[in-house]
Amino acid sequence: MAGQSPSRRELIQAFALASAASVFPNFTRWACAQGQTHGSAATASRGYKPLFFTAQEYETVELLAELILPATHHSVVNDQGIARLERQPGASDAGVPEFIDFMVFTDREQQAPFRQGLAWMDRSAAPAPRFANLSAAAQSAALERLAYKAKQRSDEQEAQQFFRLFRRYTVMGFYTTEIGLKALDFPGLTFYGSSPGCTHGDNPEHSGL
Repeated sequence: MAGQSPSRRELIQAFALASAASVFPNFTRWACAQGQTHGSAATASRGYKPLFFTAQEYETVELLAELILPATHHSVVNDQGIARLERQPGASDAGVPEFIDFMVFTDREQQAPFRQGLAWMDRSAAPAPRFANLSAAAQSAALERLAYKAKQRSDEQEAQQFFRLFRRYTVMGFYTTEIGLKALDFPGLTFYGSSPGCTHGDNPEHSGL
């Protein structure tokens, strides 16, 4: 879905949560910015056992996270002018579903809103038995109805609130991973062979800075 880039406030909150999560011994599958490199989070998630959500709820969590921040492809042109498609990782690649499960597991105040919101998603899919059983087009349409003011319904305010909450956790989870930080061109991930020189050559004493 469009318009899912994080705000500065969301990033600050996300880094605070990531710091707290990094000391939890059972929280190892989320590819957080601590620098995990042993395999992708998407591969690890296939064997992940949710701490809070039921298996059925967690399947919906995975689906919603990927719908909000899907993997995409864009064209990249190299120095020889040759274009190729490059894959941009999505929420599942970054381990966002694991992040959401962990955060809800450790925050009792969020447990009821998440459980009720996921139940609403399944009920709203009728006559399909669950949200996960809808077609991809129907799933996207359902989320657009919750996300965009022009399409929102007055009788779905609680569901709209749940979507905002879920989106916030998805964004926070994604942009505190190495994958998400690379998407933001975060300078802390840049390796310099030597220390960059001062950019104030005409003011070496940095007067007035």
